[in-house]
Amino acid sequence: MILIDCPNCGPRDEVEYHYGGQAHVAYPEDPNALSDEEWARFLFYRANPKGLFAERWVHSGGCRKWFNVVRDTVTYRIEAVYGLDDPRPNLSGESA
Repeated sequence: MILIDCPNCGPRDEVEYHYGGQAHVAYPEDPNALSDEEWARFLFYRANPKGLFAERWVHSGGCRKWFNVVRDTVTYRIEAVYGLDDPRPNLSGESA
């Protein structure tokens, strides 16, 4: 069992959460101006680094609030949990 430390509810089993994709991805200013290929790239192409990676998660089985997590994609270990409006923590070994 892996515990995720929800900023609002505290540590809970990972089954209470849902993954929301890569964190810190800017939404296009004018999505209508994008070609189909550009829109598809925005929707479906994300970084897939080996190591530390910032992700969005939602506590769907609890408070239903979104937050960010820095997780090691190799070990699955969670290194940091922080709010959506908080700055991304600077952790050693993190991919940019």
